[in-house]
Amino acid sequence: MDRGWNWDNVSEPFWTEPSEDVYYLLNRWKEAGRERILDLGCGIGRHSLLFAANGFQVTAFDSSESGLRRLERIAAERRLTINTVHADLAKLPFDDGSFDAVLAYHEIYHVESSAMLAAVGELHRVLKPTAEVYLTLNSKSNPTYTDPRNRVVDGNVRMKREEDGSILPHFYCDLSDVYSLLSEFEIIKLRHIDDIYEDKSSWHYFVLATRS
Repeated sequence: MDRGWNWDNVSEPFWTEPSEDVYYLLNRWKEAGRERILDLGCGIGRHSLLFAANGFQVTAFDSSESGLRRLERIAAERRLTINTVHADLAKLPFDDGSFDAVLAYHEIYHVESSAMLAAVGELHRVLKPTAEVYLTLNSKSNPTYTDPRNRVVDGNVRMKREEDGSILPHFYCDLSDVYSLLSEFEIIKLRHIDDIYEDKSSWHYFVLATRS
C-alpha cells in the first residue's frame, strides 16, 4: 500500500534542491570512507541523486511509489545507479549491518508512536557498528503541534494535512523524547532549529549520531 505523499501533486523547487546540511554530510562521509548510504524517505530523490553523483552506493527508500517513479526517471536520464525500495519504515527489508550511513531527512516522523519506536529500532539494526545516522525529528515547539486543526492521536502524534493534500501522522518530540528514542545511539551533534518559511515557524531537532 502506498501511504506516502502523492509526489505527482508536488512541484515546489524546495523538494528538488539538496539541503545545505547534506553537503556537509556528503563530505564527512566521503572522507570517512562510508560508501553504502540509505536515503530513508527519499521523496523524489534530491539527496539520493547528490550522493550517487559523488560515487556513493545509494539505496533510496520511500513509502511513496510516486516519488520513487520520479527518482527512477531522473536517475536514468543522468545515468546514475540508485537502488529504489518501496516498503514500510517500521520493517525495513534489509539485512543487519547493511549500511555505512543513513540519511533520514524530514521523513522518519511521519508515523504514529508505535511505528516510530519500531523505525528507530530498525535504523539501529540496519546500520553497521560505528555507522552514522543523520535524522530530523519534529519538535513540540512547532506550532503545528498545538494547531487545533490537527487531530490529536496521543501525547506525541498529530494528524496533519500535507502539501499534496494527504493527511498523515506526525510524531513530535521534546528533548527528553529525543534522548529516549536514541538511547541505543551515541549523539554526536544535536540542534534545535526554527526554520522560517513565508513567515511560518517550523521547529525541528537535527541529530547526527553513531550506532553504539
